[in-house]
Amino acid sequence: MRVRGKISGTAERPRLSVYRSNKNIYAQLIDDVKGVTLASASTLDSEVSGNTKTEQAAGVGALIAKRGVEKNISSVVFDRGGYLYHGRVQALAEAARENGLQF
Repeated sequence: MRVRGKISGTAERPRLSVYRSNKNIYAQLIDDVKGVTLASASTLDSEVSGNTKTEQAAGVGALIAKRGVEKNISSVVFDRGGYLYHGRVQALAEAARENGLQF
């Protein structure tokens, strides 16, 4: 399913894009006007820890929020990438909200 045609991010309100593989989860803050990634985080980062994949996804959400706030980004457009808002995607989104991102 193509979502990107409907959701677009700007420098003031970038797109929080989520990609979920079987082992890892990745999040990026993207300015679609310039075509630039402003910040990224994934379970491959050493700062992310957790026993389950859902706990790791929450860690990625907290980390992407921290990196966004460091770059003065507080408001984003959430792009779940066609994945259901459930499980790991939901855990990432809720952790990002708790750590300062608004969407």
